[in-house]
Amino acid sequence: MRRPGLRARVTAGFAVGALGVSTVMGALSYQLTERFLLAQREDSAVRAVALDAAIVASGLDDDSPDALTALSALNTGADRRAFLRRGSRWFSAQVDTANTAAEIPDGLVRLVERGEPGIQRVRVDGVPAMVIAVPLDDGTALYEVDFMRELDRSLKVLALVLTLVAVGTTGAGALLGSYASRRVLRPLTTVANAASEIAAGDHSARLDPAAEPELARLTTSFNLMVDQLSRRMERDRRFAADVSHELRSPLQTLSAAASVLARRRAHLDPRTATAAALLTEEVERFQDLVTDLIELSRSDQAADRTSVDVPALARRLCRARGLSVNLVSIAQGSDAIWQVDRRRFEQILVNLIDNAQRHGGGAVAVRLGGRRMLGYYVEVDDEGPGVSPADRESIFDRFVRGRTAGARGDSEGTGLGLSLVAQHVQAHGGRVHVTDRPGGGARFRIDLPKVAQ
Repeated sequence: MRRPGLRARVTAGFAVGALGVSTVMGALSYQLTERFLLAQREDSAVRAVALDAAIVASGLDDDSPDALTALSALNTGADRRAFLRRGSRWFSAQVDTANTAAEIPDGLVRLVERGEPGIQRVRVDGVPAMVIAVPLDDGTALYEVDFMRELDRSLKVLALVLTLVAVGTTGAGALLGSYASRRVLRPLTTVANAASEIAAGDHSARLDPAAEPELARLTTSFNLMVDQLSRRMERDRRFAADVSHELRSPLQTLSAAASVLARRRAHLDPRTATAAALLTEEVERFQDLVTDLIELSRSDQAADRTSVDVPALARRLCRARGLSVNLVSIAQGSDAIWQVDRRRFEQILVNLIDNAQRHGGGAVAVRLGGRRMLGYYVEVDDEGPGVSPADRESIFDRFVRGRTAGARGDSEGTGLGLSLVAQHVQAHGGRVHVTDRPGGGARFRIDLPKVAQ
C-alpha cells in the first residue's frame, strides 16, 4: 500500500487533532449540561411531590379516607403519574396505568417501606422518567412517575448540535492543516521546482536565500551543489566537444583515404579488398560515433518542441537504411503530428533503429502511439536473442540511466548511442525502458509526457 504524502499526513494530523479536541469538549459539555438539567428537574420534581404528599395526607385524614378521592385532588398534568400504595395494594386516579406501576423498582418500594423517601431514574415504554417516593402515615406511600420527554428531546438536540460542531471542527482542522502544510512545504516545493528545471536543462535555476531565512543553510547548500554540478558538466561537455572536434579532421582524412580504396577495390587482390571494405565500414561507424559524441556534448540544452510528422519521419529513416516502411505503424486514434524537438527525436529514432540493426539481429517493428494530452510512446523491437540476464544491468545503465560503457567495456559500441537516446528523452521529460519482446528479441520503449495546450 502506498504511503500517504507528507502534506496528506499533516492535513490528517490537524483533522484528527481537531476531532479529538472537539470530541472531548463536546463530551464534557454534554455531561455537564445533562447533570445540570437533571439536577434542576429533580429539584423541581421533589418540590412538586412534597406538595402533592401534603395534599394526599390531608385527604386521608377523614374518618373514612378514600385513596382515589385523595389522588383525584392532585393536578399532575400530562407528564406525571401519581400512585398510592397502602399495604400491598396500588391506587391510581388515572386509567391505563398498570404498566407504569409495574415499572416502579422493587428496591425503591423496599426503601419506602422502611420509612425513607427515595428517587430513582427508570425508562417506561422507552421514555426516561424519574420515580419519586414519599412515605406517609400508617404504611401508606405516595409514588409519582415524572416523565422527562422534553428533557430527553433537549438532550438529543444538544447531542446532535455537538456532533455537528465536532464534524465542522474536524473539517476546519483539515482546512487549517491543508493551509499550514502548503505554507510549511512551500520551501520544499520551491526546491522541487528548481530541481525539475535543472533536470530539464536549465542550469541557471537557483534558490533565493532571502525567501526563507529559516532554510538559509539548505538554500546555500543547494545552490553550491548546483554550481559544482554545472561546472563539472560544463567541463565534461567542453572535453567531449574538444575531443570530437579534434577527431573530425583526421577522421575526414581517413574517410577520404577509405573512399579512394573503396573506389579501387576492383583493382585490388581479394585480401586487400576485404581489408579496405572493413576499413571503410569502421571509418563510417567512427564518424557516427563522433557525431553522437558532439550531440552528447550539447544534450543539456532544453528541448525545442515543434510540430513533427513522426510517422513520416520514421518511414523516411527506415527507407534511408534500406528497411521496409511497413515496419512503422501507428496506433489507431493516435496523433500523427507530435510536439517534439525534431533534431533530438530524429536522433532517438536513428540510434534505436541502428542499434536494432547492428546489435539486435535487425529491427522488426517501430510502433508509435499517443495523443497530445495523454503523452506519446515509441517502441522499437528487434529479433535478436533478447535481453540476457548478464546484459540487463549494463543496458539499463546505458539506456535508462544515460551512462556510457562501464568498466567491463563494450566491444559492440552500443553504450554511447543508448546514452544519447536517454539524454534526448530526458530533455523531453520522458523515460525509457528495455524489456524482452514477446516471442523473442528485445523491446526498447520511450514514454514522453503529455504536452500542455
